Amino acid sequence: MLRVAVPNKGQLADPARSMLVEAGYLRSASIRDLVVHDPENDVEFFFLRPRDIAIYVGEGTLDVGITGRDMLLDSGANAEEILTLGFAPSSFRLAAPVGMAKTPADLGGRTIATSYAGLLEAYLEREGIPARVVKLDGAVENAVALGVADAVADVVATGATVRKAGLELVGDPILTSEALVVRRREAPQVPAIETFIRRLHGVMVARSYVLVDYDILTEMLDQACAMTPGIESPTVSSLHDPRWSAVRAMVPAADVHRVMDDLYELGARGILVTDIHACRI
Repeated sequence: MLRVAVPNKGQLADPARSMLVEAGYLRSASIRDLVVHDPENDVEFFFLRPRDIAIYVGEGTLDVGITGRDMLLDSGANAEEILTLGFAPSSFRLAAPVGMAKTPADLGGRTIATSYAGLLEAYLEREGIPARVVKLDGAVENAVALGVADAVADVVATGATVRKAGLELVGDPILTSEALVVRRREAPQVPAIETFIRRLHGVMVARSYVLVDYDILTEMLDQACAMTPGIESPTVSSLHDPRWSAVRAMVPAADVHRVMDDLYELGARGILVTDIHACRI
């Protein structure tokens, strides 16, 4: 049985649960469940604090887990990322009172508060910045106002919360993060994990592509297929009228309206777009 760790709260929780449902798991799970057995897929899901997931996986207690890159690296766990999931983007940034520092080096000799001490200490050592690190549990934006630290290092999405606290971002991101699947380093690749990863990848592809069907004059078929090459190749079918052909192809969802416009200008008609709910590529 495959044992999977899933975030039980935070910005990772709802998107992770949604992706798993789209992948065919957790069909009857309640939002308050701590452990869910999925006998149809022979998988057991454990809903845990996102920060703890990499540790459980690194110790081999659980086979795979969904967490953030920031939490994986901060934990120092014996785990590695095997699939990025494309949601919950963020960056780990330094922030200080306006005018205090133009570069991270300007924070040398200062005290920096963070919830990600492992990440911050590794960065300071790598950059040769002699700063003192104060570890806090949870939000750190108020640490400067409360006199606990001179600056902070935190995971931010837009930086709005940092600015509300009277701080400004300093330097480039220390780390960019997103949701990902992790497993123990050097763990054997087993069929159950391969199936799990393949399903999640299928969900990401299905979210990124749509199916486009259209009719095109046969004499314009090559040009139309060049606009909609699909994955390996578009599907082409003959119509009752030999002057026309029917084409079906997967198209990136972000480009679909431009593609439809180009096809119409070429002479395509009956252009239809269909969502993809699941796929294997």
